[in-house]
Amino acid sequence: MTKKIFINSFLLGAAVLLMCTTIFFTIQYSQTMRETYEALQGEASYAAVGLRAGGIEYLKSLENINRITWITHDGKVLYDSEHPELAINQGQFPEVKNALDKGTGQGIRESSSGGGQTMYYAFLCEDGTILRLSRPVSALSYAFRAVIPILGTLIVVLFISGTVAFRSANSIAEPVNRLNLDDLQYEEIYPELFPLVDRLKEQREMIDREALERERIRREFSANVSHELKTPLTSISGFAELMRSGLCDEDKMIEFAGDIYRESQRVIALINDIIRISELDEGEVHDEAEEVDLLKSAESAVRSLSHTAEKRSIKMTVTGPEEEGKSIGEAQAAGTVRVSGSAHLIEEIIYNLCDNAVKYNRDGGEVRVRVWNDGRNACVSVEDTGIGIPASEQERVFERFYRVDKSHSRKIGGTGLGLSIVKHAAQFHDAAIELDSEPGRGTKITLRFPHTVENI
Repeated sequence: MTKKIFINSFLLGAAVLLMCTTIFFTIQYSQTMRETYEALQGEASYAAVGLRAGGIEYLKSLENINRITWITHDGKVLYDSEHPELAINQGQFPEVKNALDKGTGQGIRESSSGGGQTMYYAFLCEDGTILRLSRPVSALSYAFRAVIPILGTLIVVLFISGTVAFRSANSIAEPVNRLNLDDLQYEEIYPELFPLVDRLKEQREMIDREALERERIRREFSANVSHELKTPLTSISGFAELMRSGLCDEDKMIEFAGDIYRESQRVIALINDIIRISELDEGEVHDEAEEVDLLKSAESAVRSLSHTAEKRSIKMTVTGPEEEGKSIGEAQAAGTVRVSGSAHLIEEIIYNLCDNAVKYNRDGGEVRVRVWNDGRNACVSVEDTGIGIPASEQERVFERFYRVDKSHSRKIGGTGLGLSIVKHAAQFHDAAIELDSEPGRGTKITLRFPHTVENI
């Protein structure tokens, strides 16, 4: 900040210096040119009077810094103070032509005899001849010499301005550099910075709250993982101990082996879900985006769970975007809704929602899956007739390992991470989640995916 203020102040001073120098030089140059022409005009008038009285001898007697040329009306040189043998016809030059037409003529051009830029002033005498005075262009160098003292003064002023700007920048930035959000002293802060300071303070508090919340979640996650792993591993260890003791008959050995297999599968499922959550948390999902047919994904999830649902006489139906009430095989012809994203994650979202809808349903209940396009979003909803979720618990059901009915959850199995995976995978796709539930009447969860592809 200090550097930027200093640079801006210094550049402003340099720009003012350049502008002042240019203006002064232009004024000085114009003034010098005007004064030079006025001097040539006055000298030409005096020389014309002397020429009329004394003739060419008078011109020869003059000692002048200006070159004097006497020219006839047809351009022939009668006398030239610097080039006596000058034979070039002068009638072609603009100042001579203007003098013949208007009585006087002036201009700046390169001298044909001496070279270099020269100022000319021509005067029409009473006898019709032209008296011309010329002087090399020195106005520019004179003007520059006149500017040098001013330029030196301006450079000194610029140096002083730079010093003042540097100190001013430091003094302006000092209160900002001393700013301490932990110990705000508003009397030492510029009033213009109050909104910024308040905003920074709010952001600091929000970051602190988020950090505390993340730490709480991390601790709870660690504790829950330890607890969830401890239960099946303890069971596995107990069954293995009994089998190792040799006190079990063959039937029990087979039974214990089955229990060990189930518990180990539970551990594997838990570890896989933990890995999935971590990948979503860290943004390490690198699936290539593709067009995903939500209807086909829904039907695939329902097929995978149909056997489990049939055991409890739970009816599962899929509704497409144009027809409702169709069975699994009939909905496919009703049209499709597509969304761009990770096919694997979207299938996992729908599967986990359907899995929960079956697990927390009543025997003989229903699970209704619906897919449609609301105009801006590709939508999928999973509705069940199960135990429902109390209003006080609905904000927490997407937390890791959170279970509404813990005793029921233990009986039906699962890792407690299904809805958390749904939440993170939905965030990955910028999808919105809506939850509508009532205890004893069931639950409906709707996801709305943006950037849909038109129905085909």
